[in-house]
Amino acid sequence: MSIFDRVRGWYGRFERPISSLSLVGGFVFDALTLRRVDLFWDNIWVVGHLVIVTTCAIWLNLLDNEADEHGMRPEQNPQKLHFWLVNVMQFFFGGILSTYLVFYFRSGTFAASWPFLLILAAAFAANEAFKRHYARLAFQITLLFLAFYAFAIYLLPILTHEISTGIFILSGIVSLAAIGLVIALLRTFARERFAGKSGWLIMGVVVGVLALINGLYFLHLIPPLPLSLMDGEIYQGFTVNEAGNYMAEHEDQSSIGIVQTVKNFFNTNETVHIVSGDPLFAYTSIFAPTALDTDIIHEWQYYDATQGKWITRGRITLPITGGANNGWQTFSEEFGITAGRWRVNVLTPAGGVIGRLDFTVATQTAEPTLVAQSID
Repeated sequence: MSIFDRVRGWYGRFERPISSLSLVGGFVFDALTLRRVDLFWDNIWVVGHLVIVTTCAIWLNLLDNEADEHGMRPEQNPQKLHFWLVNVMQFFFGGILSTYLVFYFRSGTFAASWPFLLILAAAFAANEAFKRHYARLAFQITLLFLAFYAFAIYLLPILTHEISTGIFILSGIVSLAAIGLVIALLRTFARERFAGKSGWLIMGVVVGVLALINGLYFLHLIPPLPLSLMDGEIYQGFTVNEAGNYMAEHEDQSSIGIVQTVKNFFNTNETVHIVSGDPLFAYTSIFAPTALDTDIIHEWQYYDATQGKWITRGRITLPITGGANNGWQTFSEEFGITAGRWRVNVLTPAGGVIGRLDFTVATQTAEPTLVAQSID
């Protein structure tokens, strides 16, 4: 037996633990190494993965898929090409989905975008748990169309230097064209796979994914890539020294006690102390790709406990310019702040949630002790 045969047999025996470890390791690697969503090589990484899984999907469906005399499916047999095509597809699909999870998790907030993030996480888990289903064309098309769509959603704004509903709709058209080309190739060279109900099932999963993603977008439940909130804070004082150089004033943590300091550390809903009626300032640093100039909105809201809902106090539109490694820094001011729960939603013009600053205001008669901090 040759070394190649020994390695092939060994991998066949330990395929599942090796596969699981490689997917987890790949996710950790992506989280540590992926930098900016608009970098050429990071996107070439995704394109390369998409080309490989598309090629494997087409190739796999050109092969005979009948079980042998022992009832073993070819994708289960390390001696068959099917086995290796399925493993390669799974590995590179895992790489694509882990990349998307990293990029989309950095954009938006979990509270606003958890349905879409859950879909990506479920696809990542299904990529491992339902590996044998890769032999089924509908399963391949579902994951492949989702991969095309999630990529187009953030790539087209980078290429067109525009983020809007029109560009999102265009991303759906481009994704449909890509999956349509794959289906057309398969119908030409593997027509028997579309016999009976298979063709309708494939059309159904494509329409289903398209409807689901569009529904999430118009409900503002998809992170607004390629924009992301890099930093954000609520300050009691804010001074503009010059463009890109600010002096912020925030509460001296030593003055509010160790208990409140610990609460602020573990709870994103921090407590801000002010004299009733004093203004507050919301500072944000927004990452946007190079040459993408757009507006963002700071939406100030307070929670009305009587009505049980958030009430909008003000919406401030702020221009941002893309390309800065540390993000575009800007701020807004709101007057007449009262005690209670507040938040500042950082939105795209279309209403997508880039980020959210949650805080509770506590009023007092004496001015809190503030310390100055330079921001540049």
